[in-house]
Amino acid sequence: MKPSPYSSHYDQLRAWMKQKREESGLSLRAVAEAMGRHHSVLGKMEQDRRKIEIVEFIEYCQAIGADPHEGVDLLLKSLKKRSRW
Repeated sequence: MKPSPYSSHYDQLRAWMKQKREESGLSLRAVAEAMGRHHSVLGKMEQDRRKIEIVEFIEYCQAIGADPHEGVDLLLKSLKKRSRW
């Protein structure tokens, strides 16, 4: 499978998500329970084995008490470095 041209940007977002979850003191299982999802789904999102859907991302952020705007800003900053807009 050909890697996405956005992989490095998602890598940064995944690292941010995991860092924020760990800072909140929550396990994957606790976050999954709060979201009504199986913990393996969230683990795959954090490990680059599953696509990050925007609604799931927002729910994840709400469950861990993180501001989703911070994660989106991280992506925007990363993309801006790559392009000229």
